[in-house]
Amino acid sequence: MAEIISELYSWIAFVPKITLTNILEIIIIAFLVYELLLWIKNTRAWTLLKGILVIMLFYIGAAILELDTILWIFRNVAALAITALVIIFQPELRKALEQLGSRNILTGIFSMEDEKAEDGFTDRTVNEIVRGTFEMAKVKTGALMVIEQNMSLSEIERTGIEVDGIVSSQLLINIFEHNTPLHDGAIVIHGNRVTAATCYLPLSDNMAISKDLGTRHRAAVGISEVTDSITVVVSEETGRVSVAMGGGLRRIADADELRELLRGAKPEASTGARFKIWKGRRKNERKDS
Repeated sequence: MAEIISELYSWIAFVPKITLTNILEIIIIAFLVYELLLWIKNTRAWTLLKGILVIMLFYIGAAILELDTILWIFRNVAALAITALVIIFQPELRKALEQLGSRNILTGIFSMEDEKAEDGFTDRTVNEIVRGTFEMAKVKTGALMVIEQNMSLSEIERTGIEVDGIVSSQLLINIFEHNTPLHDGAIVIHGNRVTAATCYLPLSDNMAISKDLGTRHRAAVGISEVTDSITVVVSEETGRVSVAMGGGLRRIADADELRELLRGAKPEASTGARFKIWKGRRKNERKDS
């Protein structure tokens, strides 16, 4: 028995002593890592990070196979690549610092918030989008509606004007009505809300796009090439309805087809109240933008 106790004491001796300072450091580091990952996810850095992981796997493979020439190239390009990344992401880094300075940390941490169904994408929203789309198609009102999926569209929203209105066919029709202040450009739909209007979208360089299609369709394909969003387009010339997703453009025949497509692609809704480390993070990010 004495031997067992002595062995236990010897094992415990190897366990490092954890103090309150250590716990505080762990919490701070975990919070900073979480903030960094959240920033990466909400910017173009998320796509870039996946590319960097592929390059790292290639580097590990080169190291295992002892490909000295490739390893030499990696070592000499690494410093230049880091500088290039800082230059490429200068707008995102500046925006992150601005948001950090504008947040109220004392009232934002450890608070309860009821998310309701704000981030959801309900059947009602689908029906309102479909109704508004084909009402505009009847009178050949051009429209460009970007529906956010898993990838954040906050960068696109920053190019437009904040709306933050519940999706309804009347709202959509009013926004895209000719000679109104918000009709030019795209709108962004997040969950059940129109978050921004008059947004600028990147144009696609795909030469396979028909020359009969204008800038509106090329912009729809462009945003679908860089995000997982779904973009509904109404042609101002013909009144035809199309949907851009995954870098492709699909013509929609009727309302039922559009409804089934949106129902099959809608993101999962949030449920109930949750304990959130950072109160209203999503909402505050949009206000800061």
